[in-house]
Order: sequence, then structure tokens, then C-alpha cells
Amino acid sequence: MKIERFQRGESWRPLIQWLFFAWIVGIGVRFALFVRHFESDGATPLVSRPPGVEGFLPIGALVSLKHWLVTGTIDRVHPAALLLLLTFIAMSLLARKSFCSWLCPVGTLSEAAWKLGQRVFKRSFRIWDWLDLPLRGIKYLLLFFFVKIVFFDMPAMALGGFLKAPYWAISDVKMLHFFLNMSATALAVIAVLSILSVFYQNFWCRYLCPYGALLGFFSMLSPLKIRRDQAACIDCGKCSRACPSRLPVHRKNAISSPECTGCLSCSAVCPTSALVMAPPLHRKLLAGWRFPALVVGLFVLGVGAGMVSGHWETSLTYEDYQRLIPMARMLGH
Repeated sequence: MKIERFQRGESWRPLIQWLFFAWIVGIGVRFALFVRHFESDGATPLVSRPPGVEGFLPIGALVSLKHWLVTGTIDRVHPAALLLLLTFIAMSLLARKSFCSWLCPVGTLSEAAWKLGQRVFKRSFRIWDWLDLPLRGIKYLLLFFFVKIVFFDMPAMALGGFLKAPYWAISDVKMLHFFLNMSATALAVIAVLSILSVFYQNFWCRYLCPYGALLGFFSMLSPLKIRRDQAACIDCGKCSRACPSRLPVHRKNAISSPECTGCLSCSAVCPTSALVMAPPLHRKLLAGWRFPALVVGLFVLGVGAGMVSGHWETSLTYEDYQRLIPMARMLGH
């Protein structure tokens, strides 16, 4: 039975999610040890800095993206931030919003929260339809806010100034300090979001995540969609009930919504295999393990391209970090 579930593709996602989450935790621990070396004046061992930590700098990555589009050069201080953003956009263009449901650590924790809620309460709660739509608009408003500031309000000259400033150089360290020394307000907000995620499926992802909103726009251009075979469909509605994005899968021939994350939850519960993630006219092309392999392969390809091209490791030296990290708690105040 388990072998059959892997052959159909439905068991690959939790495995990939939690392996990627463990990798992210490892990156966080390594980065904390790296920073600790400089904060202790070299009293603790030096651990190499993991460039993947720059994936937690999405706003800076947007600035870096505009700088690249305007000047044709990639920021050398945090190049991985841009490379990861471009990789996730490429994944959305080719494989739907798969980053959100297959790789994103916040998405993984959010899914674990509502599944816990289902076990405890034997159900997932739903926000009224009349309120659900305007709430979903919040993440698009947040995306518009950030895009407006970076791409329309920020002059070209300011881009270089921001990317050369000490604050940008040490922004990853500031981010680490935020997580390790949270204020009471930040803890309260995270606690509220966590509780809401137990009762409502993917509360943060559905209503508040501007990153997901950005990737959703690009995913609408993807040739891959959940496609329904009308002849095989028995109109049981299981697919729509299983969809965490609450999409009417059983009424659509193909799902083009930016809310679709490519999680394959609908196809996993289909009793007649009438649903499949596929491009037009090629229903069997990505069956079983092939779509998970595509998701992981695109991520590895993007990171590998950054490494091979020399746009992965920071240009900051050991001496730069010796000077900057002790200043981190003062910068931005």
C-alpha cells in the first residue's frame, strides 16, 4: 500500500517537506554558530557561513532584483538572496506555486498545525465565504505595497546606496537576532497566527503571505495545471473537499487559479485517477514521482546555477564580519 502511494506521488510531498525543513534548521544552526564566533571575539570555533540563509531576506532580494534589472549586475554582498528569489519564480513559471507546498518551511509548519487541529477537533473550520475573499486580498495588498516601494518609489541611485550600506551587509545577522531575541509583540503575533493556523487551513499562506502572492501571479503562466478527465470523473467532490485552497476542482477542467499550490492533495484522494498535474495534451507526462522530481530538480538546478556562476557566496571577508557583526545590534536603531 505504501509503495502504491509513492507510485501515485501522494507520499512524496511530506517526505520532501520535512527533509527540506530539516535542511533549513541546519542552515539556521550553522549561521548562528558562524555569528557566535564573531560575537565572542573568536572564542568559539568558526563555522562556514551558509549562503542559503539569504532566503530569509525577501525584501532585500526584491531590491537586488530591481538593481539587476536596471544595471545588469548582481549584488555581490548577498547574491544568494536574488538567486533564490529567481529560482522560486522559475519554479512557479514551470511547476505552479510548488515552492509554497513542497519547500517553504513556514508552509510546512502551517500544514502541520491545521492537521493537528483536524486530529483534535475532527474537522477544519472555515471562514465565511463573504469574509474569505476580502481576507485573501490582504496578501495581494501587502505585495503591492512592497512592489510599489521597491520598483516605483525607490530611485535607481538609491538601489546602489542600499546594497552598499552596512545595514544590508548585516541584514542576515539582524534577522537572526530577531528570531533569537523576539520582543513580546512579535511573540504575541506569532502565537496568534499559530493558533489561527490550528483552526483554519494555512491561515498565514492563504491570507497574509505576500511572497506566496508574488509566486501565485507567476504560476498563472505555468503550462502545468491540475487537469480533470471528464470521462473518468464521477463527480464525488472529494477533490474539492481535500483542496486546502478551497478551489472547486470537481467543477473545472483545469485549475488556473493563483491560489493553487500544486500540492496534489486533490489527485491523491481521487478514486478514479481523473485528476493529474500535467501540461496540455500530455496527461501521463508527470504522473507518479515525476512532478516531485521536477520540483526538487528545479530547486537544485537554480542553486547549482548560482554556485557555478559564482553568484552564491558573499563577497564579505572575515575582516568585514569582524567589523560589522559587533555593530549589528546598533544598526537600524
